[in-house]
Amino acid sequence: MTRVRFIGPDGETVQEVEGEPGDSLLRVGQAAGQPLEGTCEGQMACSTCHVIVSDDDFTKLPPASDEEEDMLDLAADVHRTSRLACQITLADGMDELTVRIPSQVHNMQGR
Repeated sequence: MTRVRFIGPDGETVQEVEGEPGDSLLRVGQAAGQPLEGTCEGQMACSTCHVIVSDDDFTKLPPASDEEEDMLDLAADVHRTSRLACQITLADGMDELTVRIPSQVHNMQGR
């Protein structure tokens, strides 16, 4: 199990959930009610599941592909540790992961 800590766009609201190895961070976040739209349903054709990974956890993840980097170029509020949640797969040995929802999030799911 991986303990995933989502920090809200306000930088203060925190929700902790658990995910299984092989789960996509996008699916874990959506199941927890986080504002991760995932318009393309994880096909890496949009940037609506953009998250900012904590500095400590960023180095634990495999590097982003060129295609993911291209999609991040379209996202708002991008940081050095930005990733697409659809491209992060929880893995064995990943005890915890902390991500922040960008302040510029536009969640169309709730509308």
